[in-house]
Amino acid sequence: MPNLRTALADATARLGQSDTAALDAQLLLAHVLGKTRTWLYTWPAHELDTAQINALEALVSRAEKGEPVAYLTGKRAFWTMTLEVTPAVLIPRPETELLVDFAQEALPAGGAVLDLGTGSGAIALALAAERPAWKVEAVDRSPDALALARENAAQCGLAERVAFAESDWFAAVTDAYDLIVTNPPYLTEAEVAAAEPEVREFDPKSALIAPDEGLADLRRILTDAPRFLRAGGWVLLETGIDQHAALATLSAQLGYAESAGRPDMSGRPRFWQARKG
Repeated sequence: MPNLRTALADATARLGQSDTAALDAQLLLAHVLGKTRTWLYTWPAHELDTAQINALEALVSRAEKGEPVAYLTGKRAFWTMTLEVTPAVLIPRPETELLVDFAQEALPAGGAVLDLGTGSGAIALALAAERPAWKVEAVDRSPDALALARENAAQCGLAERVAFAESDWFAAVTDAYDLIVTNPPYLTEAEVAAAEPEVREFDPKSALIAPDEGLADLRRILTDAPRFLRAGGWVLLETGIDQHAALATLSAQLGYAESAGRPDMSGRPRFWQARKG
């Protein structure tokens, strides 16, 4: 029977086309064994039994075809948390953690925050964990996403810190906030069709694709946000990298006191922020 060292080497080699092949192999094997990644390195000579070998083989085969490891394991690390994920929600990406940083910059003194289209609850839960004094609310139009977000809140010990509600963007929102933060759909159908298999075949299309060259939801949020922002409040959005010129024009037309794009970790224009006067 192969030991952990051999099993990891073989799985990594099979996933070698991915930049995260070694990490993915570790996550899959740790999931099969019900152990941590640290445990794998502590006991490299531990031998797998037949059932474990077969389970790992099945998961690696699916990962080779592009199925995201997060969906295979049902878990994804985000900020300081490990969240449950399912195909009902977009897998939280590392670049989205920058929205959490920007939100904390925007509200150094605290306040009320609304997370639009919360999905797994990642952004809302990270903010609630970092800023206990903030009032954090989160909405999503998907009952399945909200059920998962509530489950994540409970597992993270934040069930009493975040209020979740069903709403199609602002449709059921009635309060006012100091900050509105969101990672909405902003891709075109052509962009998704040309994306990596894990995005093209497995991410929920409703969380990715927007009409009007990917701008429809971004426009709707920027247009409606001032009605739900307090004076001086901010709206922060994750965006496509070719959309900031259009968002700058729209922000000026809507009368925001200031607006600007912000780069992601690769220096691409990935985020947009606008402040109500």
